[in-house]
Amino acid sequence: MTARSKAHQEAQYGLLTDIAAQAGVSLSTVSKVVHRRRDVGAATRARVEELLDRSGYVRPWEREAARPRQIIAVFRDMSGPYTLEVARGIVDAAGELGINVVTGTTSRRPISRWLEECVALDAAGLIIVISMLSEDDQRRIVEQRLPVVLVDPLSAPSPDIPSIGVTNWSGARDAMQHLLGLGHTRIGMLAGRSHSLAGAARLHGYRAALEEAGIPYDPAIVRSTDFDYDEALAATLHILRCAEPPTAVFAASDAQALGVLEAARQAGLGVPDELAVMSFDDTLVAAMACPPLSAVRQPFEELGHEATRVLMQLAEGRPPASPRIELATELVLRTSTSVPRRHEAR
Repeated sequence: MTARSKAHQEAQYGLLTDIAAQAGVSLSTVSKVVHRRRDVGAATRARVEELLDRSGYVRPWEREAARPRQIIAVFRDMSGPYTLEVARGIVDAAGELGINVVTGTTSRRPISRWLEECVALDAAGLIIVISMLSEDDQRRIVEQRLPVVLVDPLSAPSPDIPSIGVTNWSGARDAMQHLLGLGHTRIGMLAGRSHSLAGAARLHGYRAALEEAGIPYDPAIVRSTDFDYDEALAATLHILRCAEPPTAVFAASDAQALGVLEAARQAGLGVPDELAVMSFDDTLVAAMACPPLSAVRQPFEELGHEATRVLMQLAEGRPPASPRIELATELVLRTSTSVPRRHEAR
């Protein structure tokens, strides 16, 4: 319960206590009238109802029905395909519950301001997507019991703040096993930044698959970038110019995979005949790419539903069963991956 909610509850308790004194009845009797119980005499009920009306008291369920229910969803930015997919999942889930969603970014307004906005708007709570929480922000959330849910946080949050993500490690391992199964042994990777929990887990899954296959890890064909098209394009061109270029590249996001496709075009390499490309996310752009991307699919709709469900649960004062929820990923195969034909022809 937030400090504001607690103060409101105490004020309501004081008001009902005053009404009980004025009516000459117990607080329990007033509570029965408020909740429309039948075991109260007609005269007593009428006296209490009159005092409730005169004081302007609104029953809890009437107050909830009159007040627009809303939550806030905050993103690092609104430019990438991942962000748009998660936003759609949250909005759809909230819509099914009759809840409005206020969206915003942390590019110009820090999380501390969004926490203040959440209280000022009397919102049910806040969903924060791919952001770094400061120690002060985490302390405020915990101490004030603000309903906050994190989706793919960049750093490990306090165990008192629930977070939701996907099985990044096993999803990356599945992607690599697909490429290895096709016969690729020289597989590059466009990883996320090391400070990103999701990015680091995907890199670990990549390395685990190589180790299981008995293939040494080669940092010359691995680059860490933001989940960003331009950085991925430049990094991939660098990888393709190395002495022994890869026959396949695994990108840690769809935005990076699009950069890989453009780098292959600029280098004169056909995809998938001369360079297989595997992605992670499977946003709408993956199927529209040329060629369509094989990818590890994140369950975006389920992510939005789960984040919204946990947030409303917190708003009702019920902590989730686990501080960390991971949803399963799925391998989706399209035409951007095939056997390493370039090497077969040699």
